[in-house]
Amino acid sequence: MEIQHRHIEVFRAVMTAGSVTGAAALLHTSQPTLSRDLARLEQLLGYALFERERGRLKATARARALFDEVERSFQGLARVVERAEALGRDEGAELTVLSLPALSHALLPGALAALLDRYPGARVDITPAEPPLLDAWISEQRFDLGLAEQATPLPGVRIEPVLEADEVAVLPAGHALASSRRLALQDFEDLDFISLAADDPYRHEIDARFSAAGVARRQRVQTHSAVAVCELVRAGLGVAIVNPLTAAACASSGLVVRPLAVSIPYRVSAMLPLHRPAQPLVEALLNALRSNAPPSASRRNA
Repeated sequence: MEIQHRHIEVFRAVMTAGSVTGAAALLHTSQPTLSRDLARLEQLLGYALFERERGRLKATARARALFDEVERSFQGLARVVERAEALGRDEGAELTVLSLPALSHALLPGALAALLDRYPGARVDITPAEPPLLDAWISEQRFDLGLAEQATPLPGVRIEPVLEADEVAVLPAGHALASSRRLALQDFEDLDFISLAADDPYRHEIDARFSAAGVARRQRVQTHSAVAVCELVRAGLGVAIVNPLTAAACASSGLVVRPLAVSIPYRVSAMLPLHRPAQPLVEALLNALRSNAPPSASRRNA
């Protein structure tokens, strides 16, 4: 016969209570039964755990050393139980999110604040990434959720819309166009214009709109980051058109945001891996993303 968990449980109860009588009460069993279990444990170990003095038990040095190890094990078991119970309440869930840097800056913070307020024990890990790395990692099922702008079909991934809005204009405070409530493409004629990088799909869309309208701009500065575009505009280097999420996040003194007379759609999509174990907090985060979009992005909320 091998040592059973019951033997260790009896030993721990005796050490904790300090007597067989107290241990029997802790375990809701009889004193003779507990004494037999304790004696069996000592027999299996091959040495005494307690010295008997006048009907009382006194723990040996070996018993105290064993008790230290037993307590560490029971504490670990308690953590396992707590973790299992928390997972049932979605309190201890871990959520891994892969996101475009712009969305990590402009959309995720408000949504995560709402999510963690509802699930205070949840943990979230955010990894910013740009395509093609973003597409590759979500296809490899590395993350619970991916967030992209113009998501394309990928193997093993379901695409779900999060929101759709319109691109907006950003102007330096005090700019002549800041007095207008809505800007037409013709208003940008011959102005210094801060552009996104040449390979950005929204850059292509914006350039095509200006070209079709016959509007010429002075494009002297470009950057990959919409946040950088806003800061360059704030510094007075020109005007720009950016997504409404970044514009709302950057809007403050020195930067004015205005809607456009023409619709240049801006879309955010969720990328959901099909072969990764379902994470219950994904749907909660998607709802928070849709509910916490800035006002400038809510007009066409999906």
